[in-house]
Amino acid sequence: MSKIEVDAIDKQSGSTLTLGGSGTAVTLACGATQTGFGRTGTVDWQTGSIKTATFTAANGEGYFANTSGGAFTMNLPAGTAGNIVSVVDYTNTFQTNGLTISPNGSQKIGGVAANFAAGTEGQSLTFVYVDDTEGWKNVQDSTSNAIGNPNLVATGGTVTTCGNFKIHTFTGPGTFTVCKVSTTAAENTVGYLVVGGGGGGQSTRGGGGGAGGFREGRNVPIDNFTASPLVANAPTNAVTVTATSFPITVGAGGVGGVSYCTNSANGSNSIFSTITSTGGGRGGGPDGSGSLQGGDGGSGGGSYNPGTAVGSGNTPPVSPSQGNDGGQGAGAPNYGAGGGGAAGAVGNNGSTSGGGNGGAGVSTSITGSSVARAGGGGGGSYNTASRGCGGAGGGGDASPGAGTPYVGTAGTVNTGGGGGANSNLAPGAPGPGGAGGAGGSGIVVIRYKFQ
Repeated sequence: MSKIEVDAIDKQSGSTLTLGGSGTAVTLACGATQTGFGRTGTVDWQTGSIKTATFTAANGEGYFANTSGGAFTMNLPAGTAGNIVSVVDYTNTFQTNGLTISPNGSQKIGGVAANFAAGTEGQSLTFVYVDDTEGWKNVQDSTSNAIGNPNLVATGGTVTTCGNFKIHTFTGPGTFTVCKVSTTAAENTVGYLVVGGGGGGQSTRGGGGGAGGFREGRNVPIDNFTASPLVANAPTNAVTVTATSFPITVGAGGVGGVSYCTNSANGSNSIFSTITSTGGGRGGGPDGSGSLQGGDGGSGGGSYNPGTAVGSGNTPPVSPSQGNDGGQGAGAPNYGAGGGGAAGAVGNNGSTSGGGNGGAGVSTSITGSSVARAGGGGGGSYNTASRGCGGAGGGGDASPGAGTPYVGTAGTVNTGGGGGANSNLAPGAPGPGGAGGAGGSGIVVIRYKFQ
């Protein structure tokens, strides 16, 4: 007689048979069966046998059904009270290729003698046979799909999506926080757009403000959005992130000049990681003690007259260039000042008959739709009919110059557009001109693959 048989006989008391002692595991020999023990509501998961074709389930077992290659059927066993069977969507493909669950013969599922179709992604089901009236009852139906996320996860700014990409847009200071990097190293290099604040336009037939610096990066071949002509495709100027926080600076636009009292000002820088876009240069003009030349910056400010220098763009220099020079001013009779430089073109020169237009900005679809930014401000003049217009991409128009000291138009917010200059009052009218327009604030956009 074996040891287990001896223990069983010695410990038998009445109708109770105790096998082993407290904490002792009882193992049935290979091929042995058990009856009368009941189940605890759990199944033995068959991890070594992933199902890929029609099969018949056994009582007390759970199955992983892989329907990635096509739909198939799980036949339920002949049910008796207390039987239990479970199944789970192994490859999260039930929504494409469903699993049919078929009862044995005339038995029922949920009181109906018919098949059940599992068609929800990530679905898991547990059936218990109750009786012949209801048959197999589904006691657990989970459609949650808890899976690990192999992609980059981040927070900060205003978050939108475009296909498989997330876009974080910062219109003011903030923090881009990378909570988790991607398990695919190449996907941790992010796309970006960084535009500095535009320069202010000058007063009294002054020059237009230069646009804020425009810098853009794209992670080809991971991402291939329609970018501007100034884009730096990785690895040039690439930004590869780690799981940390990145402070974001969004540059303000420079103030416009006010008559002879206050000069216009350069815009402020915008910054993300290693990428700095310089604020746009101020428009040149009279400052009460002489002639103020156009300011240097991301793009340069326009000059006041032939004797003053234009502002230089792409200052400090980067490659690809972040902007262009301002336009040159002209002389009598209408002293047209130069337009502000822009991301896509130099500012237009003024002429003896009117102010120069601001240079044109450039367009990018980094946010999912095409938007032009970093246009230059228009240059002022004496001539109402020929004031300079702002360049495409948020540049402000110069003001008209007769009757009232009109104010130049400000650059559009979050484009880095240069401010429009003020045109002086018409010749012979009393008093100086009014104020130039302020530059538009900058923007920072970050884009990466999230699924």
